[in-house]
Amino acid sequence: MVSKVEPLRYGIVGCGIIAEVHAAEMVKISEAELIAVCDSKPDHAARFSAQYGAAAYSDLDQMLARTDIEAVCICTPSGLHVEQVIRAAKAGKHVLCEKPMAIEMKGMDRMIEACREAGVKLATIFPRRMSPQAQYAKRLIEQGALGRLSLCSAYVKIYRSQEYYDSAGWRGTWEMDGGGAMMNQGIHTVDLLQWLAGNVVSLQGKARNVLRDIEVEDTAITMLEYESGALGVLEITTTAYKGKGMRIEIYGEKGSLIIEEEDIVQLEMEGQQVQLPVFPPFQVIPDGHREQIRDLCYAVREQREPVVTGEEGRHSLEIILGTYASSRQQEEIRLKEYFAVR
Repeated sequence: MVSKVEPLRYGIVGCGIIAEVHAAEMVKISEAELIAVCDSKPDHAARFSAQYGAAAYSDLDQMLARTDIEAVCICTPSGLHVEQVIRAAKAGKHVLCEKPMAIEMKGMDRMIEACREAGVKLATIFPRRMSPQAQYAKRLIEQGALGRLSLCSAYVKIYRSQEYYDSAGWRGTWEMDGGGAMMNQGIHTVDLLQWLAGNVVSLQGKARNVLRDIEVEDTAITMLEYESGALGVLEITTTAYKGKGMRIEIYGEKGSLIIEEEDIVQLEMEGQQVQLPVFPPFQVIPDGHREQIRDLCYAVREQREPVVTGEEGRHSLEIILGTYASSRQQEEIRLKEYFAVR
């Protein structure tokens, strides 16, 4: 990267909790400038405007009409992303979209195509990829340090109360959330696992609302088969009282790697005494968001792709939607064939 670029001028769409992270981190870096915010509730936009000195809008098209805005962060409920991304693309704005980008594959493909046709960048938020530990693990695996992979699994065991789901009308619904524990809390780990271990070609899963009174699942399990021939499992729940968070385990013929939250807690390689480097401090929120906001700035100025493109975000959604389909149909889903006809 070059040392300095002209700041990329951003607008933020949606002024809820995650937008606070985007705004707070955006104003910390010289590569970005927050110009405007938009929310369907004028008082929410006004609060952001007062805090960050950005213009406030309640009409998205009015904000998108501003010629000084170059990119937008989409921070609204998941079910609104598709149409908002398409409107932004048609207005010539680059897009950084919160996860999940879409709640159905058709919508995902429409977003990707709209941005391609408009000639704008489309990036999605997967901040776990930005950690120094994840980058280090990725390099090791790509270099073959673990050998041929055999078992690659991930576990997300966290807790969300019924009150959490009741706190907003869109939470726990198919229409706006698009799913539950996998789609919202687990998607970051699903993405990190497939980024490290490779594409999944087939799966079998079960997803149910075991404890919570919601439309979508609070617990899911999935058996995975990777393109490489490796196997694995996903276990994801928001019902784990005092749960242990996120864990990824990757085993190969020459070594093993285990990540808990952002830390590499085990690294064994055949015939080697492994000493991990000292990693700089990193918090997924907010550090990962800040680095992805910064990365889009450089991607636009340097005319390259963002580190996590819209296409990159597609496969994680395939795994999640494939799990839902497998659970409904009680059968194995081969992802390429299943989503090719939908």
